[in-house]
Amino acid sequence: MLNKKNILFCLLICCYALAVLWPCESFAITAKDKYFKAETCYKKLRNNPKKNKYKHNWLRCIEKFQAVYKHDPKGSWAAAGLYMSGELYGKLYKISSKESDRKEAIDIFERIVKQFPKSKYKGKAIKKIRVFSKKETKKSSKKIKVSTKKKSLPEKIKVSTKKKSLSEKEKLKKNIKPSKTDEIVTITGLRYWSNPSYTRIVIDADKDTTYNHRLLRKDPSIQKPKRLYVDLQNSRLGDGIKKTIPINDDLLSDARAGQFTADMVRVVVDIKSFKTYKIFSLKNPFRIVIDVWGTEAKKKTSELKTAEKDKKFTSSALAKQLALGVNCIVIDPGHGGRDFGASGYLKGVFEKDVVLKIAKMLAKKIREEVQCEVFLTRSRDRYLTLEERTAIANTKNADLFISIHTNAAKNRKAFGIETYFLNLATDNESILVAARENATSTKNISDLQTILSDLMQNAKINESSRLAGYVQTALCNCLKKNKYSRINNKGVKQAPFYVLLGAQMPAILIETSFISNPKECKRLINSKYQERLCEAIVNGIKKYIKETNPTAFLRNLQQKG
Repeated sequence: MLNKKNILFCLLICCYALAVLWPCESFAITAKDKYFKAETCYKKLRNNPKKNKYKHNWLRCIEKFQAVYKHDPKGSWAAAGLYMSGELYGKLYKISSKESDRKEAIDIFERIVKQFPKSKYKGKAIKKIRVFSKKETKKSSKKIKVSTKKKSLPEKIKVSTKKKSLSEKEKLKKNIKPSKTDEIVTITGLRYWSNPSYTRIVIDADKDTTYNHRLLRKDPSIQKPKRLYVDLQNSRLGDGIKKTIPINDDLLSDARAGQFTADMVRVVVDIKSFKTYKIFSLKNPFRIVIDVWGTEAKKKTSELKTAEKDKKFTSSALAKQLALGVNCIVIDPGHGGRDFGASGYLKGVFEKDVVLKIAKMLAKKIREEVQCEVFLTRSRDRYLTLEERTAIANTKNADLFISIHTNAAKNRKAFGIETYFLNLATDNESILVAARENATSTKNISDLQTILSDLMQNAKINESSRLAGYVQTALCNCLKKNKYSRINNKGVKQAPFYVLLGAQMPAILIETSFISNPKECKRLINSKYQERLCEAIVNGIKKYIKETNPTAFLRNLQQKG
């Protein structure tokens, strides 16, 4: 008996020693601990009438709840932290009445529905989305009731309404298909980007809707310029929306939005001059993109005429003949701000941070080795819409557009490098990658593919394909040369990416490696590996320039020497 007691006593001492010398995981700060700290912050704020009047106090508590989600985005407390941050934005909106706070709340609740479909917070989030959407609809409805009593349509649109014949109205009704839903769509904003030969306008809405557009001729009798209008069915103007945005570039005067009828918003673009235009819609959230192009630079037009004299040129030879050298490159670090991108295998590693580091390093190397102007779509952790990134490249008159991303898959064994250019998707894997990078569902890819043939030019597809080929080959060769094991060359692929849509220059999207793979995630956060990736991309760009315009390439080398 004594021996047994002694043995038991020794075991207890050993257990105690292990507990002291090797603390268990429960002593570390967990997502649960962060949640309770955030809850304490909120309780203090709620019970302090002086403090809860100020926005920065609310934002401090919101950040604490969002830290719960960031700690472990797939953990059991992630949905709770995210939901409470949305809840606090909703309460902040009641105090501030600011549209930006309402949008943030809805945006967070929509993320919960998408990212946590099996969570108990999904149902709660859906209810909150309905509540905050109804609040905006009520505000819009009140404004419309007042305006219909006074018959005060926006003045600029009012004149053209009087002149509209009955037959034109009937045609308009026939062209518009009935909306799939009876829910009111709120038009939340107008945005634009421009340079002397290109302008992109975006109409933001909170839900999908059908729309119709038409180009109207100049009408001197009512002092109206040539104009393009877009009618959005079953829609209301949002509270606080800027109804007129002055553009005043070489192509357009302004864009203006008005409540054309009780259930239709009309956006009118007043035109100075233009060559062509395209209109298409994107989803999640729904927005309508209007691209307007003017005549190209005189230098390019004269070179085009010279090339047209010789009809023997193939499309590849024509591209070489017209190439002016690569003088400007726009690099796009994917995601950013509230859009974290793919989550890494390692906790706390996110796509948005990794690609920003790679992009900055790449920009520096291009400036040094290619000696051309380089712009980043974002140089810090901030949110950019996908259509804004392409617009930046177009307005900078970029010669190349390179979007940097990291890949991800449910299967953590998936690994490799692949480079994409814009075209119809040819396989299911490409569709899945496009859906993830577009932040949309796979079924929406078919909608996107229907507009591609109208938006794309063969020369751009061919040039983008060649650039993608050179970069992909350089990436795999460089990494193998530097003795990185298991480099999976997934090849050059094509898919419909929002971020490449409407690009006026050769444009590619590089999936540098799989952030969801244990080995490749560790590589991606390693500065040496990042440097090797950048070296390879620069080598691919150099080869593309040399092939496209050998004279410009040699001139750059001589200047460097």
